[in-house]
Amino acid sequence: MQTISFLQAITYISYIFILAVYGWRTIKYARMPVHLRWDLYPMPGEKGREYGGSYLEELEWWTKTRPSGLFRSIVYIVKDYISFMQYYHQNKPYWFVLYPLHIGFYLVFLSHVFFFFGGLALVTGLTVSADSASLVAKIIYYATFVFSIGGCVAGSIGCIGLLVKRSTDRDLRPYSPPMYYFNYLFFLSVFISGLYSWYFFDPDFSAFREFWRSLLTFTSIEVDWASAVHIVLFSLFLIYMPFTRAMHYITKFFTFFAVRWNDRPNVRGGKLEQKLQRSLEKRVSWSASHIQAGKKWSEIAVERPEGHGK
Repeated sequence: MQTISFLQAITYISYIFILAVYGWRTIKYARMPVHLRWDLYPMPGEKGREYGGSYLEELEWWTKTRPSGLFRSIVYIVKDYISFMQYYHQNKPYWFVLYPLHIGFYLVFLSHVFFFFGGLALVTGLTVSADSASLVAKIIYYATFVFSIGGCVAGSIGCIGLLVKRSTDRDLRPYSPPMYYFNYLFFLSVFISGLYSWYFFDPDFSAFREFWRSLLTFTSIEVDWASAVHIVLFSLFLIYMPFTRAMHYITKFFTFFAVRWNDRPNVRGGKLEQKLQRSLEKRVSWSASHIQAGKKWSEIAVERPEGHGK
């Protein structure tokens, strides 16, 4: 019986952990009480309102079919995830160092998807190389190169740029706690270790694909020290990631669809009314001159603050 090595064990654990934590926190966010809306218009999908306004200006708008902007909303949020245009318009110098870091993350994660498929191809008997007889195997081979090397290079540039930018920019420095610098250095070590392993030990990524084959077949394998270091660092990165600001990859989705673009009318007997009723039954855990702790929001909502209405 083959024994599973430490490198294989920590890889299994890291992928299971990040999927479990992201999944749990996503469910937690989805079950949170209804958020206050932004009420900014026009909404995605509305046509002919380039200069403001919305269908809310129409008489009895709640009785009419609302415009569906799902497709345009999805396109918008995908563009936002890829381009970070809001950062570009608000602070271009910061965007030029922030953007490479995020693109580096995207590409590295994509490279691991292709490493998975590369290992799977090896299991099925395909040869993954530049001169492979299989077109699929060739695509996997070249995609792995582009995503792995491009991701590590872009990520390294972004980490170094953010370290310099946050330590030298007097506007950003007060908002840059030590944890930020630790994160950038840790992420940089992941990217640099990947480049070092590729350049000096695994120029065609064949060894790393073999490692992924061993993960899929639960068999033992020997790994060079540089690749081992990168595997450990990347696994620790996956475990650490849910506890960083990287959760914004999930929270941003809820911000767009549950806060910015949530325009469902609160009709009598509807699901939104039921959610709001449940929120009103929650008890207040803080107090002020106009609010008493321990009471339900439904009770406070109908009270007049002391000194008013006399």
